[in-house]
Amino acid sequence: MPTISFRPLISLALAGSLALAACSGSTDDSDATASADGYPVTLDNCGRELTVEAPPERAVSLNQGSTEILLSLGLADRMAGTATWTDPVREGLEEENDKVERLADNAPSYERVLEAEPDLVTASFLGTLGEGGVTTPEALAELGVPSYLSPAECGKDDATSEDGSRDSTLEIDTVYQEVTELAEVFGVQDQGEELVAELRSRMEAAASGAPEDEVSVLFWFANSESPYMAGCCGAPGIISRTLGLDNVFDDSQEEWPQINWETVATRNPDVIVIGDLTRKSQTAETAEAKIDFLKNHPVASEMTAVKEDRFISLTGAAMNPSIRTVDGVEQVAAGLRELGLSQ
Repeated sequence: MPTISFRPLISLALAGSLALAACSGSTDDSDATASADGYPVTLDNCGRELTVEAPPERAVSLNQGSTEILLSLGLADRMAGTATWTDPVREGLEEENDKVERLADNAPSYERVLEAEPDLVTASFLGTLGEGGVTTPEALAELGVPSYLSPAECGKDDATSEDGSRDSTLEIDTVYQEVTELAEVFGVQDQGEELVAELRSRMEAAASGAPEDEVSVLFWFANSESPYMAGCCGAPGIISRTLGLDNVFDDSQEEWPQINWETVATRNPDVIVIGDLTRKSQTAETAEAKIDFLKNHPVASEMTAVKEDRFISLTGAAMNPSIRTVDGVEQVAAGLRELGLSQ
């Protein structure tokens, strides 16, 4: 089949043919519903009613964060594909991840998603499951395919930047909500409760390692020319509040505002948390590339954190709202201890 655009501009003829192909390979919905206790499941997903008639058997996850929740719930055998990765899979999930086909390292085409014959599509971001993304919930619904968007994206305003802005502060409870809801959709509530309990315990333990003195921090995700720095209210906000840190750009509601280096330098953070990404879609993706850039930039190199090598590396996944955000809290706490900024 010919390659099509990343945006959901697939023709009606193609969509129809793929839908028929999907139907020809599926089991009878009425039989599945009749045999599944607790179904249908209906949720309010970002103001949209989501109904799943039977336990999904061919889920496609369009973002790494969503994928890792499903893998952590033991659902690899009920997944038909994954896509859009920034990092290697979370440690401990490698074997499960190997069971699932990767449709694309970055965003797949809508055509490729439909070829996997999904009975559920999940995503972490509006930029993936929304206007201008791989597809929309409405387009999938026309084909009878339900979709689930992370509640971390609910109510997000995308008018100010491509990553959107938040009117309210994201809390870790929203990540727990995503785990709980996906567990309900798949009928594995016990696994969901166990995973949330584990995450809560780890967050409490990590918070005990917060520094006693005030420490300012900058979160740099990617791009060297127009760097994406964390605003107040996304996953880095969870990390900084849990550890009592002062995010130097907590005056921005944007998720990842792009800020010039002159402005960054005036904030002069004590510590720079840098995204160590393995993807190749922006400049300065790896931690090594970022540090090299900072040390050689005429303005950035004058910051205290750069002069004193106060860097903490995090995966990109840990800097986005997901179960990896808990990893991020633990890793920043450990990094602060190594830098002598906490006990």
